[in-house]
Amino acid sequence: MDKNKKYRKKEKGFTLIEMLIVIIIIGLLASLVAPRLFTKVDKARIKTAKAQIELLSTAVDTYRLDLGKFPTTLEALRRSDDSKWEGPYLPKNIPLDPWDGRYVYKCPGEHGPYDIISYGADGKPGGTGNDRDIVSWE
Repeated sequence: MDKNKKYRKKEKGFTLIEMLIVIIIIGLLASLVAPRLFTKVDKARIKTAKAQIELLSTAVDTYRLDLGKFPTTLEALRRSDDSKWEGPYLPKNIPLDPWDGRYVYKCPGEHGPYDIISYGADGKPGGTGNDRDIVSWE
């Protein structure tokens, strides 16, 4: 029994205070790193929306080249009864914007023959930052 008592005294462990200090330090580090990561996510969403609008614009222009007119809806890029139609002009269904909203397509557009718009994070026209509209004419 004497050997077991000596062995137990030599055992080391963390105290509750040490554990709390480590948890606080991890929390402080996370609070410094997290905002930087979230800005990267927001920038990636904006870039994705711009790329998708470019893809949709290319499909709309190709549709016009084939049929001699602009589509009335984005869905016309996927299916049509027109005999000149050589689509589908998009390989998959019309994507949602990165904030899970639908792209707005206006033909005729206010800024050109057509406008394609993502209303950003808030889903409403206008806004700044992440809520800013991503548009085809810029």
